Amino acid sequence: MDHSYRANQGGDNGGTKGGRNGRGPRAGFVSTYQSASPDPVPAGMEASAPPIFAFVDDLFFLTRIQETARKLNVKVEFLKNDKDLAARFKPDQEKPSLIIFDLNNVNAKPLTLIPKLKSKLKKGTSIIGFLSHVQGELKLKAHEAGCDMVLPRSAFSQNLPQLLRRHGAPEEELAEQQGTGL
Repeated sequence: MDHSYRANQGGDNGGTKGGRNGRGPRAGFVSTYQSASPDPVPAGMEASAPPIFAFVDDLFFLTRIQETARKLNVKVEFLKNDKDLAARFKPDQEKPSLIIFDLNNVNAKPLTLIPKLKSKLKKGTSIIGFLSHVQGELKLKAHEAGCDMVLPRSAFSQNLPQLLRRHGAPEEELAEQQGTGL
């Protein structure tokens, strides 16, 4: 196959304008995007923050959540099923601020557990699920079950620091940030 047309695409310098020939990014392309990573919760305050629970058994996402939580000084507890939740969460304790579900986690049975949690916890606890972007039917079922937000895996990964920071900060700090306009 003749690929001589590629030589004409680069302009006067024979197609080596900085394209994909190993010499770096395309000419005129400057990566100015900086990932917005929120400030960590001040040390010592994570104990006063409401708990965050995660029903995640996918090793990739489990380690990603653990690492992000560690960087932000936020505590996330990983649970396997509703029995773990019952053992960990008592009605007289502070309600969790966030519950994360891998909607493909068959051990947790998210579509049966989410409605139970919604009826027990009412408001004040956000339930976020994540799934593959091609699972449209599962996304609808998760919303019907009571998920506040259902995200594709990529969007969940991208927004994880902001989600953990928002839900892992103590109430006093959140009120202070809202008062200062942050």
